[in-house]
Amino acid sequence: MPSLQTALPPELANNAIRLYRECLRRAKYIGQKKYNTELLTGMVREQFKKHMHETDREKIQNLKDDAARGLINHMLYESENLSGRKFSKSSST
Repeated sequence: MPSLQTALPPELANNAIRLYRECLRRAKYIGQKKYNTELLTGMVREQFKKHMHETDREKIQNLKDDAARGLINHMLYESENLSGRKFSKSSST
C-alpha cells in the first residue's frame, strides 16, 4: 500500500520533527477554535513521545502515515468549511 505521505510536501513528510511541529500547529489552531488547546497539544505530544524510541522502520512509516492522515483530514475539513463544498463521499443509508 502506498504511503499517505506523498500527499504532503516531502520536506514535511520525510522529517519526523517537522511532522511533529506541523501536528502541534494544527492542534493549537483547532484548540483555539474549540477552547481546548492544552488537551489537543498534550495528545499530540503524548503520541510522539510514546513512539520516540521506535526503531522498526515499518512501524515508523505507519506512525508517520497516521500523522499525515490526521493532517490531510484536517486540511480537507477546513477546505470544506471555507468553500462550502463537500470533498469526501459519505454513505447515507
